[in-house]
Amino acid sequence: MEEYVILVDPQNREVGRMEKLEAHEKGILHRAFSVFLFNAQGQTLLQQRAASKYHSPLLWTNTVCSHQRAGESNGDAARRRLREELGLDSRDLDLEDVFSFVYKATFDNGLTEHELDHVLVGKISSYTEEWDPEEVESVRWATLEEIALEMDQNPEHFTAWFRIIFNAYRNRLSL
Repeated sequence: MEEYVILVDPQNREVGRMEKLEAHEKGILHRAFSVFLFNAQGQTLLQQRAASKYHSPLLWTNTVCSHQRAGESNGDAARRRLREELGLDSRDLDLEDVFSFVYKATFDNGLTEHELDHVLVGKISSYTEEWDPEEVESVRWATLEEIALEMDQNPEHFTAWFRIIFNAYRNRLSL
């Protein structure tokens, strides 16, 4: 099934829709979201993208990230992807839409992410590791301090959007 993204202007006004791969080939600005889930110990759940992903395979990133569908709120889109990627029943999960930002990143395969990314933060008490292997290679919990140290030493181990969020907005991720 073809997946479509919502094209937007820099003020987040919808200007159309486009097939996801085409939008990434052309580098067209579109709406996206990134979720950070934290546990009671202040750790965030990171995922390593599956080896089969068409860009940024095997890189570490935030809990989930994806694109909203037509008529879908940021929270509903986030809950859908938490279920699809991580098998997490998040119907009752309280997610706070904390901030948004625009970024553009070009990859070695010629694709470009040009997104208006909405960052959502929430708390979970536990996670039973039941992820979709076509989406996720592995998961782990880490504190923001542990991530900062690892990112200083090996920034290439993380996705472009995660590095931007973490470096520019880290102080806004805490609950």
